[in-house]
Amino acid sequence: MDNNKLDMSINFAGVKFKNPIVMASGTFGFGREYAEYYDLSKLGGICVKGLTAKPRLGNMPPRIAETPMGMLNSVGLQNPGVDAFIADELPFLRQHDTVVIANISGNTVEEYAEMTEKLSDANIDMIEVNVSCPNVKAGGMVFGTSIDGVTTVTKAVVKRATVPVVVKLSPNVTDIASIAKAVESSGADALSLINTLLGMRIDTITRKPILHNNVGGLSGPAIFPVAVRMVWQVASAVKIPILGMGGVSIGNDAIEMMLAGANLIGVGTICFDDPYAPIKIIDEMRKYMTDNSIATLCELSGGVEINS
Repeated sequence: MDNNKLDMSINFAGVKFKNPIVMASGTFGFGREYAEYYDLSKLGGICVKGLTAKPRLGNMPPRIAETPMGMLNSVGLQNPGVDAFIADELPFLRQHDTVVIANISGNTVEEYAEMTEKLSDANIDMIEVNVSCPNVKAGGMVFGTSIDGVTTVTKAVVKRATVPVVVKLSPNVTDIASIAKAVESSGADALSLINTLLGMRIDTITRKPILHNNVGGLSGPAIFPVAVRMVWQVASAVKIPILGMGGVSIGNDAIEMMLAGANLIGVGTICFDDPYAPIKIIDEMRKYMTDNSIATLCELSGGVEINS
């Protein structure tokens, strides 16, 4: 098949991506460091580091711990705040021909709503809502682990948004499909999953947790099978599109995630090991299309043939 005739573009909630590879929030910063390696315009999209209403310094170190097939992090949403992002980082990102997605985190529903309005008025293509945050008005319960919590946040954000809203689901729940359906019913345009799994490492000499925060989010290849399973479950339960992520490291992982039901693919932790990984994944997906006579990449989504 002629490589020039391959169509890798994806229409996701009304936004066109030139290819399905999106840099996952928290792993790519605001793109400046990676721009020294390659043209960011080669990417389908960039989901920027999680933003909060006010600047945050993050958690005390140590806040990164290596695991056999990935890493734990408890960085704690260190970021300059939504206003500084709009003023200082967004103009840089807009120099590149790629979709820009803002990720937001709040401790109250009001914070989510206010950030949504600010970013909608800025030059943002989409908003990704991180619901893996503690609701300070509900005793610290994480928004995304209850249907009431995720519904309240989603409705508040959708009401204030003038761009498509993507809700990022936590895997730390017993029934992710029911959470996904609640988000869909609340008006979200799309879903992204999975966020990190809660994990822990202990120093056997000091007998203390390696992370100062004791626990952190597990990401990397270790969580890939869990992510594929959850994407498949959610894709079977909802009609809105899915940005699938969690341990994607090579082109075949991305193809597998699409077959499970994802429309876009988030790439994250692998970039700490190989900053060129996203470009390699795009090239490997293109080769897969050529080798398997696939002209349009979007036709792969949900193509898994489940055993009876």
